Amino acid sequence: MTSLRAANYTAQTMATTNPTTNPTHEDNGFLTATGLSKSFDGAPVVNDVSFSIGRQEIFGLLGPNGAGKTTTIRMLSTVLAPDAGDVTIGAHSVLREADEVRKIIGVCPQELALYQELSARDNLVFFGRMAGLGGSQAKDAAAENLEFVGLLDRASDAVGKFSGGMKRRVTLAAALMSRPQLLFLDEPTVGVDPQSRNHIFDTILRLRDEGMTVLYTTHYMEEADRLCDNIAVMDHGQLIALDSPEGLKSAIGDPDEVTLEQVFLNLTGRSLRD
Repeated sequence: MTSLRAANYTAQTMATTNPTTNPTHEDNGFLTATGLSKSFDGAPVVNDVSFSIGRQEIFGLLGPNGAGKTTTIRMLSTVLAPDAGDVTIGAHSVLREADEVRKIIGVCPQELALYQELSARDNLVFFGRMAGLGGSQAKDAAAENLEFVGLLDRASDAVGKFSGGMKRRVTLAAALMSRPQLLFLDEPTVGVDPQSRNHIFDTILRLRDEGMTVLYTTHYMEEADRLCDNIAVMDHGQLIALDSPEGLKSAIGDPDEVTLEQVFLNLTGRSLRD
């Protein structure tokens, strides 16, 4: 039997070299990464990675520690210039039109970057002003986004008093201040309680339903299975699988019986990476 790694690598290669194999991406493609590569001190970290994300899609980017996900996201979000390749987002090149790209993306980082002594409202107003909103616009957007993440009743409270899950929700609200067309979510549920986790899931699905495109990274396979329309798996700087959760599971068995965690371990091995 063809291995899952080989089967999905072949499928991914076909998808990137012949876009008609994935009509959703061809018709509604919003982000297209082509031949992305990046090395540090001569060591390749990302090697010739290509994929596309359809408009209004939740796209999962998975991989073990050190797979190259973070470097890839930094290139996609204009933080880091690739050594080779390019990315277009909304028809804008991250190499030639980085300022235009930044106007239509939002980033919710894994690290909490909030001012603990400020209220939730003041944090969002600050980030809104940094994104170019006027004072009244920022205040209105802060109230709207706090309501969206279920924290409007705590708008005046200092963020330092919030639980980990609440801080995650404020960070998500901050990423929404410019109402981005594409949202990068990097491990948004790390260390949160089940209630906040489910609220974040509901928020992401609402954003998708309202027209937003989402790139989602997580180490929780059940999250990716629940949320993502398509999933790319990276390892050792390369893309080794790209398919829907159903397609990935079907490659090794009955998709109603196989878990995405089994697929992930089959692709990347069971050896510890830390």
